[in-house]
Amino acid sequence: MSDFKTFLAEVRPSIDAALDRLLPAASQSPQRLHEAMRYAVFAGGKRIRPALVLLTGARLGLGHEMLLAGGSALEMIHTYSLVHDDLPALDNDDLRRGRPTLHRRYDEATAILAGDALLTLGLSTLATHPPTATAEQRRRAVELVGEAIGSRGMIGGQVDDLAAEAEWPDDAAAALEAIHRRKTGELLTASVRLAGIYAGSSAAEDELLTELGALLGLMFQIGDDILDVVGTSGTLGKTAGKDAAARKLTYPGLYGLEESKRLLGETHDQAQALAARLPGKGPAAAERAGEASDRVGLFLSLIHYLSTRDH
Repeated sequence: MSDFKTFLAEVRPSIDAALDRLLPAASQSPQRLHEAMRYAVFAGGKRIRPALVLLTGARLGLGHEMLLAGGSALEMIHTYSLVHDDLPALDNDDLRRGRPTLHRRYDEATAILAGDALLTLGLSTLATHPPTATAEQRRRAVELVGEAIGSRGMIGGQVDDLAAEAEWPDDAAAALEAIHRRKTGELLTASVRLAGIYAGSSAAEDELLTELGALLGLMFQIGDDILDVVGTSGTLGKTAGKDAAARKLTYPGLYGLEESKRLLGETHDQAQALAARLPGKGPAAAERAGEASDRVGLFLSLIHYLSTRDH
């Protein structure tokens, strides 16, 4: 099996079950907050980040039981970022995954607090799970993700993204790549590196995972920019055309649609070359990596998936 969409469909029930276990029950006080957290998490996300943890971990010889809690923690943190990103003070969006955004379904205060709660639960999950991980592995996991989402990572990228709406920087091309590498790429990079921490990867392997994660994140965001131009609100599950309306600094806005597609293809090729160097370890790697003649089949399929989503 070497098709990432099939892999995604296969592992999603396990990811959703882990999220259900880790999140407070909707009936638990304060009910409105916990209902809102669950509304956001179970809004139909594709679960790409936890799937990346599982896929990388399998490649490195780990079973899913070692990886589900960490992957779920990243999904909670990703969801928090979306909830806050949709708020009127940031992107001011009414739709997320085809449903009203959290602040529209509830209210702004609940959305802010639900996002805060998802972030803290995600970090505390990394600090306490999996039980079979060493204390040092859990410490490094929290450190990795904290750095990925902090002021020099995802949040810093969001700040610069907002600033670029008011006025594009002088070196717009460099700024655009820097924004995307942080705003989207850091958490995707953390997804592959987290599996490496649990697998005890070497410094050289971590460097390879870091480079691959950065390319996956850049490819994901270029594709997202393209989809905002060519997609519809119905196909995207969120408001289409908002980037152009807000004069956001995006790849199509800076380079045009066709050049953006060319850059996406170039990034795709770079990621494929890097994925071909991934080590495969243990029986889990053999089980999940596809046929022997395609030792990184799932990763190659993932790269194709990210570069061709609906466009």
